[in-house]
Amino acid sequence: MHLLPFLRKTLFAGVCAAATLTSASAATLKIGYSDWPGWVAWQVAIDKGWLKEAGVDADFQWFDYSASLDAFSAHKLDAVMATNGDALVTGANGHKGEMILATDYSDGNDMVVAQPGITDMKGLKGKSVAVEEGLVDHLLLLTGLEKAGLSEKDVKLVNTKTNETPQVLASGEVAAVAAWQPNAGQALHMVPGARPVFTSHEAPGLIYDTIVVDPQSLHDNREQWQKLVGVWDHVVSYIKDPKTQPDALRIMATRTGVSPDAYKRFLKGTHLLTVADDKAVFTKKEGLDSLYGSSSVSDSFNVRYSVYKTPQNVDSYIDPSFVAAVK
Repeated sequence: MHLLPFLRKTLFAGVCAAATLTSASAATLKIGYSDWPGWVAWQVAIDKGWLKEAGVDADFQWFDYSASLDAFSAHKLDAVMATNGDALVTGANGHKGEMILATDYSDGNDMVVAQPGITDMKGLKGKSVAVEEGLVDHLLLLTGLEKAGLSEKDVKLVNTKTNETPQVLASGEVAAVAAWQPNAGQALHMVPGARPVFTSHEAPGLIYDTIVVDPQSLHDNREQWQKLVGVWDHVVSYIKDPKTQPDALRIMATRTGVSPDAYKRFLKGTHLLTVADDKAVFTKKEGLDSLYGSSSVSDSFNVRYSVYKTPQNVDSYIDPSFVAAVK
């Protein structure tokens, strides 16, 4: 599985303004989604017919994550499922969207995995850590070091492609790796005795997963987008209810090509948010329990590590009105 290759630096930049805009004329909402539990959750609504019942004409298109961002950047989609940090990256590179719903936040699927014998982040002091610099688990690593009273200067970063981190840990060349699932799980499997010493569970809200919509589509199809947001609680309830969860897992696992048991493990590392939760998340304030505060942290990180050069106006990427309108 390809789970969340966050903060891609290779998005299409400088997209021609004359590129075809699907949103301005098409009644059907074209939405890109990919393999992350909070986004695959929409498959339940698709298969159950809930979107049609709500009056939403939506074409959900399946992508690898980075390809979905590219398609949105090229104005081939009305919306894309993306992390809040990647919404900023996409906007900085030419196609700005607005986040109208947070489906979830990462709750353990992103982790720092250390060699046997290292039991906490303090044990990494003076040692090498492999991470793909500039991506979101670099931010996770910095957060974990800070919580342990350390800084980036206390470790030696080894810039490594995320999908290569399990092999690098197994080689013994580094003391730890920072990666998201399934790479983190592969690292744990390949190195008996390895353990997570910091995960996104300890930094709730650092990584929000959202629906990012083209502003023109929001203007032209506001009623449909509002109805789509209104379906979300039905999806979350169906997944969380012990009576219906097996069916939900079957649907989600089928979409991603794994077993329901395997997908259930990924779901545990994803904190699904209800619309009531989102009403708080979409409240403007500092801190990771707010989409505004979390996105400001991502923006500072993106500029610091040259993901893009100019700080973004975070507020302009967030539209709380859709969540607020749900009764």
